[in-house]
Amino acid sequence: MKSQLAQQPVTVGEVAPGPFASFVRFVVCGGGIGVLSSGAVALLAGAMPWAVANAVITVASTVLCTELHALFTFGTGKRAGRRQHWQSAGSATAAYAVTSLAMLILHLVQSSPGMLTEQVVYLSASGLAGTARFLVLRLFVFAGGRDGGRDQDRKQVQDPKQVQDRDRAFVRRAAAARRRVVSVPTRLPNRVLTPAALTVGS
Repeated sequence: MKSQLAQQPVTVGEVAPGPFASFVRFVVCGGGIGVLSSGAVALLAGAMPWAVANAVITVASTVLCTELHALFTFGTGKRAGRRQHWQSAGSATAAYAVTSLAMLILHLVQSSPGMLTEQVVYLSASGLAGTARFLVLRLFVFAGGRDGGRDQDRKQVQDPKQVQDRDRAFVRRAAAARRRVVSVPTRLPNRVLTPAALTVGS
């Protein structure tokens, strides 16, 4: 007797992207939002002071990036919560501090560095800070969502052999129950029906 449960397809959840795919998505999202933000600041600066426009766009772009990282970059399958937003903002602030510190050290070492030197130092610091921020987001900020998804997938995925063994044990218990003998004899007129005669099924 084949189990109907064993014939059902195994449900597998969506697999979270690997480290390389996540990093590519992180760069694409961050770079794309960065380009859009620079244009938005220039447009918004015509209606308000540049510092205010930059602050508004920075906050909006950070929130948008966090949502994209939760749904697309790290594949958590759900929107970022308040904790993820605060942690992401903190990592972005730390990355900004690293690049600013690198430029400050450069100007302390060289009073008038060339444009090429400034670009090399800034891009190097940005690359290191961005990589560190990616690791923080992947390993700490959005790790819980992926683990939770994997745990749910493991609950949904069952070994077909285990399902078959469980179903066979159920069938055996059902068959044994059908052959169970009623222990209390039933009296009929002029005779007694013995327990052996009350066996149900064969």
